[in-house]
Amino acid sequence: MFDELGTNYRREIIGGITTFLAMAYILAVNPGILENAGMDKGAVFVATALAAAVGSLIMGIFAKFPISLAPGMGLNAFFAFTVVGAYGIPWQTGLTGVFFSGIIFIILSLTGIRETVINAIPVQLKYAVSAGIGLFITFVGLQGAGIVVDSPATLVTLGTFTGSTLLAVFGIVLSVILIIKLRSVGIFLGMVITAIIGMVTGIIEPPTAIVSAIPSVDSTFMVALEPLGDIKSLFNVKFLVVVLTFLFVDFFDTAGTLMAVAT
Repeated sequence: MFDELGTNYRREIIGGITTFLAMAYILAVNPGILENAGMDKGAVFVATALAAAVGSLIMGIFAKFPISLAPGMGLNAFFAFTVVGAYGIPWQTGLTGVFFSGIIFIILSLTGIRETVINAIPVQLKYAVSAGIGLFITFVGLQGAGIVVDSPATLVTLGTFTGSTLLAVFGIVLSVILIIKLRSVGIFLGMVITAIIGMVTGIIEPPTAIVSAIPSVDSTFMVALEPLGDIKSLFNVKFLVVVLTFLFVDFFDTAGTLMAVAT
């Protein structure tokens, strides 16, 4: 089979390890962002790992396409800070909106409508969508690190440089250098080195154990289906905006990502 696909065991193993190192950061970042919405951090960690594992296995086994899948890093920030934070929608109901948008996305994909729309979009616009989402994620990260803060005069201004802020700046610079030098593993190594320095200097609290029990997912498991018991409560403008926003952002984000990978 490998001969037919023009690959071999060595290439697949190296590619798999490299891809994992490049996307492993999501295991820390995704729970950290969704924790702001009130979700249990441990449960989100397990869900993130399972979603990435199952999605990547399906992509490799059935689609036979060298792309790993994981939860989107733009939509999680939108979910936590806009849907739950700004709109005031409970995260349980927000997950229901994500569920509905996913169902619609699958229908659009299976019927060929998605492919037709994507082919009609200019390539420049597809790239612009991915770049815009990347800038949004960057802004959320800068806020979380305290590098930029809210300002009533200019909306955004530089924050006070504390130990954690300086550590974040160091981590960003180090990661950029490592990405240039080592490419895909640069992000992972940058995170590891920054975390070690943070623990040594006392800025980051070190873990109490290397291995621990798997966190429970009871607080989030199948929660997206609970609001369906009162389906009438979902028929409002805010919920419709949430569903459509998730659908459109996911629609164009995946299009831009696939275009970027394909080229």
